[in-house]
Amino acid sequence: MTAETTDDARRIHEFAQRVHDASAETIPELLSEYYHDDATFHGPAPLGEMVGPDDIAAGYWEPLLASFPDLERNDYALFGGEFDGDRWVAATGTLVGTFETDWLDVPATGHATWLRYGEFHRVEDGRIAETRSFLDVLDLLRQAGYEFVPALAPEVVIPGPSTQDGVLPEDGGSAETLELVEDMIFEGLESFEEVGLDGMGLDEYWHEDFMWYGPAGIGTTRGIDGFQEFHQGPFLEAFPDRLSGGDDVRIAQGDYCAWHGWPSLEATHTGDGWLGLPATGESVTMRVMDVWRREGDLLAENWVFIDMIDLLQQLGVDVFQRVRDDKQHF
Repeated sequence: MTAETTDDARRIHEFAQRVHDASAETIPELLSEYYHDDATFHGPAPLGEMVGPDDIAAGYWEPLLASFPDLERNDYALFGGEFDGDRWVAATGTLVGTFETDWLDVPATGHATWLRYGEFHRVEDGRIAETRSFLDVLDLLRQAGYEFVPALAPEVVIPGPSTQDGVLPEDGGSAETLELVEDMIFEGLESFEEVGLDGMGLDEYWHEDFMWYGPAGIGTTRGIDGFQEFHQGPFLEAFPDRLSGGDDVRIAQGDYCAWHGWPSLEATHTGDGWLGLPATGESVTMRVMDVWRREGDLLAENWVFIDMIDLLQQLGVDVFQRVRDDKQHF
């Protein structure tokens, strides 16, 4: 972590705090303070890509703030770092507000609603040049009363770090955190084809009470056994030939590490039953973001984002067409 990336992270956190006082009318001016004129915004399905503060405001923030006029953004992990010569800031937390008018064709509930987000921002000269945004839109639909797939594990309002120290964390141990995560990914999780599910040795990397906070449709698990039973096993059975991106962006600060790829995985859907879906034989890509917290020599918590709407679309499930077809839920 350099002085520049520290400043970058503080500036992104400042933006997050100012969102609460913004409105659909004032958000374009706020974005112009933090984004370059030609900045790109890569949004999850169905938002898509936008260029420049005005387009980002009109395509994302203005409709969101009109639907959730009392919206506030609560970061629970936010830090910066360098990867391949670029400066990045990673952030995750919840957008919280009263769902007053429809958004993305989702009928408003009038209730307090939590929308999980994860972001990677590439920063140049103190302003955002690129954002890659993850939103758990499937969980928003769950809160609005829609159920598209049977969740593999409990779906809950995801908490922040149990230590409550994820925003601008202390620098010490950053290299050790990144090395632990890389070893876990490249020597543990990616060894499935050679050693099978039980031979990955995750106990070398994970705390016995490890918490895995997955996206809606998958849910939250505890411990290695819970992770393997409710997520990893069904996922590997459905996508046994997955290939990960070795060039995924990854940064660490102190006890925290963030990793993402756009996309991060390529795989063929050849196994039945994942999310209740029969095998389609389709080749798919997955946009993924992870944030980990290290505790001593082991990883203790993991917040996970997958662009589930995009993935389901590739598997033949058009979530938003179903919403448009049946406003009364199903």
